[in-house]
Amino acid sequence: MIQRTAEATLHRLAKGFPVICVTGPRQSGKTTLAKKAFPDKAYISLEDPDIARIAREDPRGLLDGYKDGLILDEVQAVPEIFQYLKTAIDKDPVPGRYIVTGSHQFNLIEGVTESLAGRAAFVTLYPFSVQELKGAGIPLAETFETLLKGFYPPVYDRDVTVYDWYTNYISSYIERDVRSVVNVKDLGQFQTFVKMCASRVGQLVNLSALAQDCGITHNTAKSWISVLESSGIVYLLKPYHNNYGKRLVKSPKLYFVDTGVACRLLGIRDAEQLFMHPNRGSIFESFVVAEMLKNRLNKGLTPELYFWRDNTGNEVDIVYEDGKVIRSVEIKSGKTFSTDYTSGLETWMRFSGEAPASCTIVYAGDMEMKIKGIAVKKWVSVE
Repeated sequence: MIQRTAEATLHRLAKGFPVICVTGPRQSGKTTLAKKAFPDKAYISLEDPDIARIAREDPRGLLDGYKDGLILDEVQAVPEIFQYLKTAIDKDPVPGRYIVTGSHQFNLIEGVTESLAGRAAFVTLYPFSVQELKGAGIPLAETFETLLKGFYPPVYDRDVTVYDWYTNYISSYIERDVRSVVNVKDLGQFQTFVKMCASRVGQLVNLSALAQDCGITHNTAKSWISVLESSGIVYLLKPYHNNYGKRLVKSPKLYFVDTGVACRLLGIRDAEQLFMHPNRGSIFESFVVAEMLKNRLNKGLTPELYFWRDNTGNEVDIVYEDGKVIRSVEIKSGKTFSTDYTSGLETWMRFSGEAPASCTIVYAGDMEMKIKGIAVKKWVSVE
């Protein structure tokens, strides 16, 4: 079993909060993590129809049957149980008493915000990170084979092809879950919308253009992309707020949390096709953004990642504050390092006044070095 970085975070939070909420996309390993982190706790799934019926008809009786607490899996299936969790916790606020998991982050967060404010802590679990795979001794394939495979646990522990698994994941979870939350009258339109999102990975979000291309309204596009974000399928990277004397763009950039999902939506079936694909750079960029996001969330940290772009086209892929230092990351999908890779960061340093030591280049190759004082990291070293 692959050790999840978030397990240490769960143990830390369980010392100070009666409820720990583990959220994230379907099949990211939430249940496995909860059971491994708290092996002595009873476990029930609210997606089981019989358990769900009991939870709705006699929630107090259900919780009273587990005085020492329990793991409540897929709690969004019976959101009314949050009120009874609050009552149980107020009577006996033992830290780490309840571990709840949920696939729909927005439903879970809404329920906890309304009922368990101040009593619950959150951990967002995305698919495996490269660091977790390396830590488990799992050999990584060639760069683009790894991106094509993605990082969902089932593609690492089941005898299933990547293409088959992601095909069924998209139809079984993404389409089903979103349709259960928003009123999708035309499944074909929604399928087109998700594919159009994949074709725009790494680009500024333009809801009007997305809506027009899919034959839907602007408000529908806004609703659908919000649900994809809340479900942990896409991530919207916001622009950095400091303009350094330049006018900045205000729209976020669109990324997929898992490159395997993005590749399947784009119809990419092998690493060679991915390497030659016009979206190769954007997919690799999405991988780096997702890795940095996962590594922070696994530790219970607020990601606070941004990109910087002014209205003249100067851009840095990722910037984030580290104390008084603003660190920057440039992402390149080439396997052969080029000295031209430093140009964007050199422009950034002139605007920001930051030193080369605060800058990093991540590329698809296997060498690490320093160029002009800027650290160059290989793709498997993303943190």
